[in-house]
Amino acid sequence: DTSLAEVNSFSPSVPISPSSMINHYKFEDEPELRDLFITVDDPESHITAIETFITYRVVTKTSRSEFDSSEYEVRRRYQDFLWLKSKLEEAHPTLIIPPLPEKFIMKGMVERFNDEFIETRRKALHKFLNRIADHPTLTFNEDFKIFLTAQAWELSSHKKQGPGLLSRMGQTVRAVASSVRGAVKNRPEMFTEMNDYVETFSQKINILDKIAHRIYKEEKEYCNEMKEYGPIHTLWSASEEDIADSLKGVASCIDKCCKATEKRMAGLSENLLPILHEYVLYSEILMGVLKRRDQIQGELDSRIDALANKKTEKDLFSEEIGKLEDKVECANNALKADWDRWKQNMQYDMRSTFTNVAENNLHYYEE
Repeated sequence: DTSLAEVNSFSPSVPISPSSMINHYKFEDEPELRDLFITVDDPESHITAIETFITYRVVTKTSRSEFDSSEYEVRRRYQDFLWLKSKLEEAHPTLIIPPLPEKFIMKGMVERFNDEFIETRRKALHKFLNRIADHPTLTFNEDFKIFLTAQAWELSSHKKQGPGLLSRMGQTVRAVASSVRGAVKNRPEMFTEMNDYVETFSQKINILDKIAHRIYKEEKEYCNEMKEYGPIHTLWSASEEDIADSLKGVASCIDKCCKATEKRMAGLSENLLPILHEYVLYSEILMGVLKRRDQIQGELDSRIDALANKKTEKDLFSEEIGKLEDKVECANNALKADWDRWKQNMQYDMRSTFTNVAENNLHYYEE
């Protein structure tokens, strides 16, 4: 990005500090005043004869007129969040739905519900709901409102209701798409460019994610070595009177370095790793959204081909094609608007995250 190179130049008019650099980047449209605030906290274990699971408290505060109350408090388990995500995808197949943390985020983990796992998941679920709340379309979804307000038995009852019209439409699209072979014929150039962008983005964000985890692992090993190395000098000083003060000084220095490294690791685990992993998941979601757009396009293409090959029932086909053209246009417009919004958010998150890492590194080396 050449614009970043200009900002990094040592010009007297441009602040050099990373924290001041971030002020140069602003959204084109300032966000409107928020009227929906959601908090996910207070994880609680539940053990039954069949399963063990965790529920989280979801507190909602709002000033919206469509809500009967200004504050709600419900408890939700991970499966409820999965249900909400699937309902949003059904209702809005070409909008970019925020990612949920995977069912198991730590590979090879023996203890499924340790404190670190639960806290990592809580933060991810909190971000998931707040990203939906900030979305101009998803925030008004009826299932989202039910998720935030319904008591456990009401939500369970709502889940048991049969698939709605949108769900059936989605199944039709999938059925048609499964019969479509090869690339979509009339895909607009814009969506081909999006597809190429997502493929490149996916490769790069996955590499960044792996590098970040490797750095964190190396920092952890380094820190553990210092924890063993420091006390050796303290013990050594007891048997070397002439250099005891120097050895104690070295031990104290190593202890300070160890504490600075722990602080740096905390910054990586709290600020860098979760953001990179979230966008790894986003890259998978984007691929799914583009496929669904192509499926809708494929349905239209197949009907146009059928019309060209049929001499009878042309009026019926023409009417159906008109409806499908409207559907494709709606899908395209929804994705285009969401794409711009997602890119803007992504660029802001990346700049903020790496600026934060740079600041932490400066403080670390100063210490």
